[in-house]
This record gives sequence, C-alpha cells and structure tokens, in this order.
Amino acid sequence: MARVGDAVKSLREDDHSGFDRPRRRSRPRTKERPDYSSLPTARIISVDRGRYRCVLPDGSPVTAVRGRLIDRKGVIVGDVVTLDGDVSGAEGTLSRIVDVAERRTVLRRSADDADTFERPIVANADQLFIVTALADPPPRMGMIDRILVAAFDAQIDPVLCLTKADLASPDELRAAYEPLGVPIVVTDPEADLTEIRATLNDRVTVFVGHSGVGKSTLVNRLIPDAHRATAEVSDLTGKGRHTSTSAIAMELPDGGWIIDTPGVRSFGISHVRTSSILGAFPDLSEFADECPRGCHHETGAIECALDDAVADGRLSEERLASFRRMGRAFA
Repeated sequence: MARVGDAVKSLREDDHSGFDRPRRRSRPRTKERPDYSSLPTARIISVDRGRYRCVLPDGSPVTAVRGRLIDRKGVIVGDVVTLDGDVSGAEGTLSRIVDVAERRTVLRRSADDADTFERPIVANADQLFIVTALADPPPRMGMIDRILVAAFDAQIDPVLCLTKADLASPDELRAAYEPLGVPIVVTDPEADLTEIRATLNDRVTVFVGHSGVGKSTLVNRLIPDAHRATAEVSDLTGKGRHTSTSAIAMELPDGGWIIDTPGVRSFGISHVRTSSILGAFPDLSEFADECPRGCHHETGAIECALDDAVADGRLSEERLASFRRMGRAFA
C-alpha cells in the first residue's frame, strides 16, 4: 500500500507530468548546400507576374519560375541564375530557378527620401548611363546628382548621356560635371552613335533617366529590333509619360548588354551613406583624411581640409564645388 501511495503522491506533485504534448519534430538543418554544378545557368532579362524570362549562354530563351531558394533573396533583372527542369524553351514549358549567383553589383533606389526601404533595380551592371534631355523636358541637375550618388554607392561606372542636343547646348552641363571626371556623351535624333556604341561595347549598361528624356528612342537606334515604345512630352506638364513599365535586358549587336529601366520622376537615396560618395573619389579622400573627426566636408565646414587643398592649389575649386553639390543631394 505504501508504494501505491507514493505513486499517487508523485502524480499530484506534477499533475501534467504524464500528459506532455508530443514535441514537434523538425527536419534537421544541414550546412551542406545542394550541388547544382551540373545544371545550366542563365541571365534574367525580364520579370513579369512571377515569370522570369531568361537567356542561356548560347542565346536560347527560357521561361522559369522561382523555386525554393536557400538564400531567400529576390530575383531581379541582370541576375545569373541556375535552372532545373526543362530548359528547351518550347511552348508551355517552364524551368525552375534553384540558385542565384553572387551579384557583382546591385543598383538600388528608394521611392523617395521619406522611404527608407531600398529596392534593388538591376544586378550585375558595370556601367550606368544617366540619360538626360537638354530640353523638352529640361535637365534636372538634382536628379542627375542623385543617380550619380546611387552609381558611386553601387560601385558602377557612371556616364552622363545628354540627348536632344538639337534643341539646346550641352555646354552648361559639361561644365558642371566634367570636374567630377564623369564621361559625357552627347547625341540627338540624327547623330552618329559611334562614340556611344564604343562606350557600350562588351559592357552591361543600365539606362536610367527621367520620363521623356529619350531612353527608348536611343535604345531603338542602338538595337533596331528592340521596338521599345516611345511617347511625346506633355505640353501641359512638361514631363514625359512612362512608356517602359519594367526593366528589360537586351543584347547589343556588337557585344554587351543594355538594361532599359522605366522612366523615374524621383530617385530616393535614403539608403546611401554620405561616406559612399567620398569613397568614389580617391583624390578627395586623401585630403579628407586630414579633416577633424565628424567633418561633413560641406561649404563652410570648420577646418575642412578640402578647403585647404583648394587654397594651396592641390585641388581644383571646380572639382570641390561639384563634389559638394552632389552632397547636397542628401538634403
């Protein structure tokens, strides 16, 4: 009887000891990644409602859907991906994206400066064409500066492409941006494109610009079968209408790729640190090392070494002014 009493006492001391819920069994985690080395890779050229248009290294088109990716990151135009399944490209077939290669570069922007959420736009571009009309619509230096900041932050080489030179002179913008060392190309609807083609040759170049500046017109001249839609600038607002609705990558006839992006009316850079700008200018960084701690290198900054470098002739006043104008893009 004593043993039975002891058992009853034990149960009363822990009323739930015999009634635990069975523990959920989860699949054991492993650090070993699946081996996809034997599967084909492709470049993402467009994204539309969950379908990814890809191009294999031999130029064959493939449509794919996103599989269960280990890194759980999004897939954007310019990504190099690994495909599993049917890569024949035949009508009605789909492949599955199982891996995304490490990106060399990522161009990002936020909707505006009040929005701190950064949106990846394009992956693996090594050059950025800032397409700006000289008139109709008029150039917006603030927009140019912001896109430059984003390019420097992404470590993508910027090029300023000035269109509609038949309507206005490029001299003012040349004077403003040549001190930064940014290459500048100028074109109009009838201009010879030899210089621009040479700049684009064998590179992956993303086109970014305000709506109505002539990006699609330029793309159609560079790639005759691109058939990008174009539209006139509104007489009422002086602004262009969006004719491109999503980014698309197109191969150039003589080698290289263009990634055309939708026209933008704002370019938020709230995700960019001011130090990213200075890091893009090694000659200024050298002088900035002599600045006091916390110096923002703005006009009027106390004991800013950049001003000292201008005063003794080691740095041009025009280059410093252009650099500081870019810094005001954060304001």
